[in-house]
Amino acid sequence: MKLLPLLLSAFAASTSAKTVHQERSLYQNISVVEQNGRRCLVFAAVRGDQNQTCQYLDHSQKLVFPYVRMVLAGLLVNPEPQKILMVGLGGGSVPTVLRRLYPDASIDIVEIDPAVEKVAKTYFGFEEDPKMQVKVSDARVFIKRAQLQKAQYDLVILDAFNGDYIPEHLMTQEFLQETRTLLGKSGVLVANTFSTSKLYDHESATYRQVFGPFFNFKMENTQNRVVIATAAPLPSEATLQQRAAALAERLAPFGVAIEEYPPALSTATDWDTGARILTDQYSPANLLQRQE
Repeated sequence: MKLLPLLLSAFAASTSAKTVHQERSLYQNISVVEQNGRRCLVFAAVRGDQNQTCQYLDHSQKLVFPYVRMVLAGLLVNPEPQKILMVGLGGGSVPTVLRRLYPDASIDIVEIDPAVEKVAKTYFGFEEDPKMQVKVSDARVFIKRAQLQKAQYDLVILDAFNGDYIPEHLMTQEFLQETRTLLGKSGVLVANTFSTSKLYDHESATYRQVFGPFFNFKMENTQNRVVIATAAPLPSEATLQQRAAALAERLAPFGVAIEEYPPALSTATDWDTGARILTDQYSPANLLQRQE
């Protein structure tokens, strides 16, 4: 019977969290927490704290969460992007991986909260370089300016949402149309978003309105889905398989089993086609996200 207290003590030790940093930014309460061999960036939320980024303490380049790895499925559509735009920095894990994969690529990262940039650099090893820069800005403003400058990107990643709050102006038809104009000839838009609420129908209808058919990427054990859209025709499954085979060895060190992704990229219409399109005049995304 003496073994039980020891087991309970060991369990408590393994699950107890150590807070290494806390601050209140202009936008949110931010914490950096270490637990079970991981360091996580945490945003305080009404419906429970949200892990934005986690990093293994003993293997920092390996991506922890499935949905973060899923974002890299966009490389199946454009395997060699040289001009990249990322909306939302988090702990910087995705741009860090992209820099290692594409050392000569130009990477623009848009992050509205300067405190997030500081935390990513201080606690998660994120580093800028002459061709990878963080732009502290609202994403909609940045993209409108990029339009005026006639900027073009091979890969655009939208990762500015969390489970508690959605910037509604980044989900509308007008925003997606603006972003679409930034895509080069073989450019691809990748959006990390949701799959378990009424928002799914409205968001899907909006993407279809702007892009036509798109890849809808969902996997087991995650409530996220990744939308992969392009202004050009989507590649065939055979092409996706070939590209996955070519990328597999490069992505393996980051824990990305990309050869498993092509069969899960679906173009099927699995949403209510009568759902109202999200616009700048109608975008109750946060309300819809709370309705199952």
